[in-house]
Amino acid sequence: MAPLNSILITPFDVSLVAPSSCLSQSFYGNYGGQGIFISDMDCLQSSDHLLSSGHIVPATEDLQQLVWLEEKATEESVRSAAPPFTEELDDLLSRIWNLKSVRVEGSLLSEQETLEDEKNEFEVLFRSDSSALLSVSSETALVLDTTLPRFVRATPLPPQAVPFVPVPSSAISRVKDLLSSVKFDPVVASIVSNISIEQMTNDIRFLTGEDTKSGIVSRHSFSEGGRTAAAWLSDRFEETGATCEFRDFLVGFAPNVICRYPSTVDTTATVLLSAHYDSRGSFGSTRAPGGDDDGSGTTALLAIARTIKRKGLTFRSNVELAAFAGEEQGLLGSRAYAREMKEAKTNLTLMIQADMLAYHAPGEPAQLGLPQFIGTPEVALLVSNMSSIYSPELQVGYTAACCSDHQSFHEQGFPATQVFERAGPIADPMYHNSGDLSEREGYDLEQVKSIAKAEFAVLLHAAGYDLP
Repeated sequence: MAPLNSILITPFDVSLVAPSSCLSQSFYGNYGGQGIFISDMDCLQSSDHLLSSGHIVPATEDLQQLVWLEEKATEESVRSAAPPFTEELDDLLSRIWNLKSVRVEGSLLSEQETLEDEKNEFEVLFRSDSSALLSVSSETALVLDTTLPRFVRATPLPPQAVPFVPVPSSAISRVKDLLSSVKFDPVVASIVSNISIEQMTNDIRFLTGEDTKSGIVSRHSFSEGGRTAAAWLSDRFEETGATCEFRDFLVGFAPNVICRYPSTVDTTATVLLSAHYDSRGSFGSTRAPGGDDDGSGTTALLAIARTIKRKGLTFRSNVELAAFAGEEQGLLGSRAYAREMKEAKTNLTLMIQADMLAYHAPGEPAQLGLPQFIGTPEVALLVSNMSSIYSPELQVGYTAACCSDHQSFHEQGFPATQVFERAGPIADPMYHNSGDLSEREGYDLEQVKSIAKAEFAVLLHAAGYDLP
């Protein structure tokens, strides 16, 4: 007898989640271009004409937390030293079986929040050459990054089906209006060019612990260094005139840091720029300085804030700068905040996530990568156009290195995109490594500044501004 429910893993297409499709009530998310649905066989069979390909596996009654594992898009020259994903998965499963407790440098997890001293029950529901679907305990799911190979990402699935929320046509029209009015502005050029490389150098060295003053060894979401970074970021943003608050989202995790500049006019419109300040090292248990991932994006956010203060800018729209935690465990911090925004019916004009901006491969030009799979194309085009005007030194293209915190907002129907350091796969040899420092070959703050200028120009254009 067939199980009551089965899990469908298939290339994602919006037709699968159309209101007329029974699958729309069984959607569990889009993971790197793969849609996951849990439904009865009658629905799956009636949807067969919508499927180009896919896999169906039983959804038994004893399923635990489902976790999607995926190998990140990485340059072969960087990935070649690691074994194939299938071998890494076998090794990972062995480590999960024997995982008894979590040991992260400076961990904040109490004994009650670590794993029990018994072998962990898990199940492999699906596996391919580059991805897998696991059923593990909820405790294991939250700390899986501590034992993952560095090129593999884990994303927990929601506990129940989620509605597919397309970006409304009205929101896209608003971005198109912004696109139609893009032109060179010498005042904007002067403002965005005021970003200080010297200050960015000081900021990134604090976040990585390279300055020896911060005491930060890791900014992992469970670490004391993560809390130190959160408090420091809040103070620095508030020095620029923002009002900041910590937003907790899961016990044991460092908080989201949400900072706001109020509008000078009566409007609910909001523009959001973000980065994630948490980091991940080699198997999560060694030093995790996160200079590129994502100290670079966080430093760009700070650079924009410091320039807002230096130039005395005020905005005609509400502006938020957000530093998220929990990104490395599956976009957990941004998912929580995006849901809050959705529930509050926030009037979000657009959001841009900055993740990994600093690495510059030898012999390659400075670049800006935009998301190939997930995000709002109109927002990506707006960033691209601003880059061509204010950062023409950047070569702009698309990247399959998916996906950062912008996905959390895109899934809630908000216009969103990501900026990345390369028009192509990940090329940073120190990705998710204890050597991800700012003082190394290939770490390029000039490229960070160039990308930040494009982000900043979008912010000025979308929010409207005034100078003293």
